[in-house]
Amino acid sequence: MHRRFAFAALLLASSAAIAQQSGNSMPQPLPFEQTIPAPRDVDYPGVIKLEVDATDIRQAIFRVKETIPVAETGRMTLLMPEWLPGNHAPRGQIEKLSGLTIRAGNRVLPWRRDPSDVYAFHFDVPAGVRSVEASFEFLSATKPDQGRVAVAPNMLNLQWESVSLYPAGYFTRRIPIQATVKYPAGWTAASGLPSTHNGSTYAYQQTSYETLQDSPVFAGRHYREFKLSDQVDLNVFADKASELEATPDQIAAHRRLVEQAVKLFGAQHYDHYEFLLAITDEMGGIGLEHHRSSENGVTPGYFTKWNDGPGRRNLLPHEMTHSWNGKYRRGADLWTPDFKTPMRDSLLWVYEGQTQFWGYVLQARSGLVSKQDTLDMLAAIGASLDNRPGREWRPLIDTTNDPIISARRPKGWVSWQRSEDYYNEGLLIWLEADAKLRELSGGRKSMDDFARAFFGMRDGDWGVLTYQFDDVVKTLEGVQPYDWRAFLTERVYETSKRAPLAGFEKNGYRIVYTEDQSPYLKSAEREGSADFFYSLGMTLGKDGNVTSVRWDSPAFDSDIDVATNVVSVNGDAYTPEVLKAAVTANKGGQAPIKLMLKHDDRYREVTLDYRGGLRYPRAEKIGSGESGLDRLLAAR
Repeated sequence: MHRRFAFAALLLASSAAIAQQSGNSMPQPLPFEQTIPAPRDVDYPGVIKLEVDATDIRQAIFRVKETIPVAETGRMTLLMPEWLPGNHAPRGQIEKLSGLTIRAGNRVLPWRRDPSDVYAFHFDVPAGVRSVEASFEFLSATKPDQGRVAVAPNMLNLQWESVSLYPAGYFTRRIPIQATVKYPAGWTAASGLPSTHNGSTYAYQQTSYETLQDSPVFAGRHYREFKLSDQVDLNVFADKASELEATPDQIAAHRRLVEQAVKLFGAQHYDHYEFLLAITDEMGGIGLEHHRSSENGVTPGYFTKWNDGPGRRNLLPHEMTHSWNGKYRRGADLWTPDFKTPMRDSLLWVYEGQTQFWGYVLQARSGLVSKQDTLDMLAAIGASLDNRPGREWRPLIDTTNDPIISARRPKGWVSWQRSEDYYNEGLLIWLEADAKLRELSGGRKSMDDFARAFFGMRDGDWGVLTYQFDDVVKTLEGVQPYDWRAFLTERVYETSKRAPLAGFEKNGYRIVYTEDQSPYLKSAEREGSADFFYSLGMTLGKDGNVTSVRWDSPAFDSDIDVATNVVSVNGDAYTPEVLKAAVTANKGGQAPIKLMLKHDDRYREVTLDYRGGLRYPRAEKIGSGESGLDRLLAAR
C-alpha cells in the first residue's frame, strides 16, 4: 500500500475508535475548593497554651492538650506541620496523630479532615466561644519500620511539630505560644528555647510558633553539660553514664570548633546555641539543624573510642555551620510563611553543599578530626562522585529534588540514579571555588572571604535573610571578579562525565588509588562496611550483604544487586579478608574469583575475572611546600 494511503487508513481507524469510545461515560473533574485560609502576616489574637505529657517512655506515647484562643466565630482550621525545615520535604508524621478531640468547654466540636490536605482539620466555633481545647496523642515509633525511634529507655527527643497543631491563616512567626512539658522523674531536658523547671516539669519561654518548631528538646536520665563558650553549650545524653566521660582534650577540640566558626563567619546568628548530642544505639540517629541548637545522634564510643578513628565527628561541625548557612541565610524559595506552603529546594547546593564544605574545613581547623583524615575523607567523597555514571544523564540541580522525590528511602542503583548529591558534590564545587579564588587573586582571596561577606553581617540577628542565585554570584564577584555565573551554571545545571575535582589539583592535592586503605577507610571498615567499590564495583555490609553496586562494574555485569548476599569466595566462607585475598590473587589473571551468591532462597555461582587488584582512594600531595588546601584546613 502507498504510504499516503496507509496513513489515511490509520487516521480513519483512529477516528472510528474515538467515535466508538464517545458512547462511553466520560466525567469531568470536580473543581478544587480552597478550604484552607492563606497565611497572612498579621498577629494571631491570643497566646496558645501547649501542655505535653512525655512520661510514657515504655509505649513512646506523647499526650497533648492544647488551648487555642479563637479568632472569630464560625469555621476554624487547625494544621499539623507538614513541610519541615531541615527535612526539605513534607515529612510531618500525620499518621501518628491519634485520638484528636476538640472541645469548647464541655461541648465536643465535631471535626472533619480536609479532603485535599490531610494535615488540616476543620470545625465550627459556636458563638460566644473564646477558646477551644484540642487533645490528642502522638504515637511515636516503637520500631524502626515505623519511622525514627525518638523515645528510648533512658532518653527521648521531643520535636514540637509532632505534638502541636496551629491555626491556619497566619504566618507562624505571628502566632504566640507557651509550652509546658512533663518528663520522667529524674530526667534533665535541654533545648535552644529557654525554660524553667519545677522537678521534671519544664515551662518554656513564650515564643512564636515558628521558633518553637525550631527549638526541639533532648531529655534523658544520663546527662552532662560542657560549656564551650559564653554563648555555646554542649549537652550530652547517653544510654549509659559511662559514655559521658570526655577527656579535657576532647572538650577542648569542641571549644576550638566554636572559636574557629566564629572567626570564620565573623558574626554569631544566635543569642545562645545548644548542641544536643545523643550517644545511643537505642534512639534513632539524627543530624538536624536549628537556629539556636542542633539535634545530633551518634553511636556509643563518641568519646570512649576517640582514638579508633573520626567516626561521626563531622556531624557537629556540619550542623553548627547551618546556624549561619541554612537557618540565617536561606534560599528565598525554601523559606515559607507556614508549614503548609511547599518548599522549593533549588538552592540546596548552597544550603547543604557549602555547609558540607565548611563542616570538613572546621573539623580540621578545630582538631576534631586530623588534617590527614580530613584529606582522605575529601578524597573518598571525590572518588565516590567521580564513579557515579548517573551524572551523565542527571545534572546536580535535579538531585535537589530528591528529598521530595525519594523521601530518603534506599535506592537500588545509587551510582546511576544519583541521590542527594548536592551535599557532597556541592562540597566539591565550593572546594574548586576556593582554588579559583586563590588562583585569580594570587593567593590573597579564598572562600574565607566569601564566608565573611555572605554570612558575617548583623551580629546577633537570628532572623532569616534570604538569597537567590544572583546574590551568590554577586558576592563571589565582590570577593574576586570572574564569570562566576558561568562557573556555577556549568557545574550545577549541566551534565558531565567527571566530578568537579579541580579543587584538589589546583589546591595542591590529587586523588590516587592504592591497594592499601588510608587509616580513615580502615576505621570506616571496622564499623562494618567492606569497600570493593573501586575494584569489583560493590560494597558489602556485615555477613556479606551487598549494600551498593556500581553501574557497569564487574559486579553489575554479573547481575549482583543489593538484594544479594555473598556466601563464599572460592569455596571459603565470605569474610572481607578472604575476598581481598582473592582480588589480589587474580591480579595476573591466574585465579578468577568464584562467588557463591544467595538471593532469597536461591543460590548461584558467578565468576568475576577482575584483574585490577584492590583500589582505595586517598589524597596525595602534589609537589612540596604549603598549598592552598593546606592553608584552607589550617586553624585561624
